[in-house]
Parts: sequence; structure tokens; C-alpha cells
Amino acid sequence: MFKIPPIAPERLPDLLRAIPKAELHIHIEGSLEPELIFSLAQRNGLTLPYPSVEALRSAYAFTNLQSFLDIYYAGASVLLHEQDFYDMARAYLARAAADSVVHTELFFDPQTHTARGVPIETVINGLHRACEDARTLLGISASLILCFLRHLSEEDAFATLEQALPLQDKFIGVGLDSSELGHPPEKFARVFARCRELGLHLVAHAGEEGPPAYIWSALDVLKVARIDHGVQAFKDAALMQRLAQDRVPLTVCPLSNQKLCVFPDLKDHNLRQLLEAGLCATVNSDDPAYFGGYINDNFTQVFAATGMTARHAYQLASNSFEASFASEADKRIWQHKLKESFERFVEYD
Repeated sequence: MFKIPPIAPERLPDLLRAIPKAELHIHIEGSLEPELIFSLAQRNGLTLPYPSVEALRSAYAFTNLQSFLDIYYAGASVLLHEQDFYDMARAYLARAAADSVVHTELFFDPQTHTARGVPIETVINGLHRACEDARTLLGISASLILCFLRHLSEEDAFATLEQALPLQDKFIGVGLDSSELGHPPEKFARVFARCRELGLHLVAHAGEEGPPAYIWSALDVLKVARIDHGVQAFKDAALMQRLAQDRVPLTVCPLSNQKLCVFPDLKDHNLRQLLEAGLCATVNSDDPAYFGGYINDNFTQVFAATGMTARHAYQLASNSFEASFASEADKRIWQHKLKESFERFVEYD
């Protein structure tokens, strides 16, 4: 067991920014900053319904998940060509590397783009090329997870999967996102069973706004390896026990939860309680361009609000590697680097 060295509270934000970490819940379309949206719109000859970057950014005031999704899909409309998808992913990956992220698994929503006539090959090839370049140019490992939009039908998800299969070597798994309430995981039981047969990793959003029952369904019906969000689990003691016992990872997104009024005040966030109950919780940014912060912002703000310590920081970073779909060899390397970063931080403190 690694013994966490003593670290002065005022030095904690610097530690949080410096430690290596994995980001496992990032929607790449949600990393589109207003400046890039305007740049891509201009490049593609599109007119946006906002007169300026400032006007668009000021529209980022959400009351719930659906109010966010409405503007999220509007922002994605500027993505038309492979280079657009490359530029979007490249911008995020550079930011992630600067935040000491060593590995990331990017969610992408092909149905958002194919519905506008953009070929799925354009989407996947652009994103994959950015992931490949990131490894050599930024020193960051990156993989893709294809997400089905849960407000659409399972038949639509099946069609999307079939379109994507010729490119299966360019993504590692599938997920389930978009509007949660009214769209329980079991709606997608057959398509997830097919993906499991194909050897893809399985994850699903559950228990963000939806009830604990959605988490149970994601585990028992979809048979996912990881729950995205999952913060409503605390309402079900038996579920909490199962998540802890089976080490089912939760990819928690504090600033997103605050922005979408799941926890209107960050000091009331239950991340610390999830950790202390033995759950494999992690910190992630979700849709950072819209929710006011990338991964280090999520770390520093939720720690400041909840009084978590260096011990929690170590556990969260360690959990992020454990929860990833990376190789065991890579996980061991990153865990070693995490211990070194704590020791080095104390040495130079």
C-alpha cells in the first residue's frame, strides 16, 4: 500500500494539476469551444444563430440535461469534414495533455452527424487520426468509444453500428448517452448484446438524472463494465454495496452535475461519499466547453468545495487508470508515475 506523504492544504491545487490521470468521460463534441465553433462555421461557409463568440458563450446557461443538449447539437452542426473532426479532437487532446492526462477514452456521437448527411467514415477517420497523432506529438494515449443516442430508437442504433463495423479497428467500445429520463438502458438490450459478441467494451450513462434502477439495468441487462455518472447510486444501499464489491467504475463529472443542477451547489456533491464507501469513482469533465471546466478544473473546484485531501486525489487518479480499457502494462506504468509524482511533489515542496 502506497503511503500518501503529508501535503499542505494550500499546495493541494498544484498537486491536483500535476498528477498523471486518465479521463474516461469526455464527449468530444462537448469540447467544441465557441471560438472553434465560429472558426469552423467560417471555414465551412455556415451562418450561426449567434452574432459573436461572446453571445454564444452567454447562452451556456442550462437548467437541466435537455436544455444543454439543445445547444450542444446546434454547436455540432459546424462539423462537416474530416479535418473538422480532427481539429476538434486535436484541440481537446492538447488541452488534456497540458492537464497531465496520460490516457483518455473519447466518446463520440455519430448519429448527431450522420443525421446531417455527414458520412460516418468522415467522423471516425478524423477523430482517429487525431488520436494517432496525439500519441506521437503530445505523448498522450487516446481511444474512441462510439455512443448511441438513447432518445433515438434501438433500430437506429443497430443501423449506426452496421455503418461503423468496417471501421471497428478504430474504436474500442460503445456507450449510451443523450437524454436519460424516459429512455432506460433496457431499450438498447439487443444492440448491446450484439456489441458484446463483437468483443467491444461496453459502458453506459446511468444515474445522472435517472434513478438507481437505470444503473441496475445498465449492469444486468446491458452488462456494461463501467457506469458513466452514476451519482444517484447513493439512493440505493444495495446498489452501493454491489458497485463497491464488484469495483464497477463510476465516471463522475462534478462541474457537469453542478451546471445541470444535479447538485446545484458543488459543496453538496457526493463524490467524497462515493469514494469513502469504497466505490471506484473517477473525476472527468463530460462536456468541458459547455460546463465551465476541463479535468483539472473539475479536480480543483470539487476538492475546494468538499474538503477532500491528497489521499482522495491519489485514489481518484489511481481509480482512473484501473477503470480504463488500457493494457495492464500501461496501467502499471501510469500507477508508478502517479506514485513518483506524489514523491516528487513532496521533495520539491
